[in-house]
Amino acid sequence: MSVTIWHNPRCSKSRQTLALLEDSGMAPEVRLYLEDAPSKDEIKHTLKLLNLEPRGLMRKGEAEYKEQGLADKDGEDLIAAMAATPKLIERPIVFSGSKARIGRPPESVLDIL
Repeated sequence: MSVTIWHNPRCSKSRQTLALLEDSGMAPEVRLYLEDAPSKDEIKHTLKLLNLEPRGLMRKGEAEYKEQGLADKDGEDLIAAMAATPKLIERPIVFSGSKARIGRPPESVLDIL
């Protein structure tokens, strides 16, 4: 089974989720999504897998959220903002087959493995 994590090594929840996967005997593909930003299509696919609207995948506490005036935007505008500024994407996200989960708390990813 192929497992991928959108990972930010500076984030404690992301580090904990990666460690949990590795401790479970997995060798996930680690995508440093801040350096290798997901495309709009990848974000749309992720939203579908998570059954979320775009705002549900966003880190609304980030300065960039306020600076870009995203509280007044929706849909495609939010997806474009996440593609252009991946720091706005909630983290970590674990993908396994046709399923995905946000690792908050880290243990929440175990139900898709």
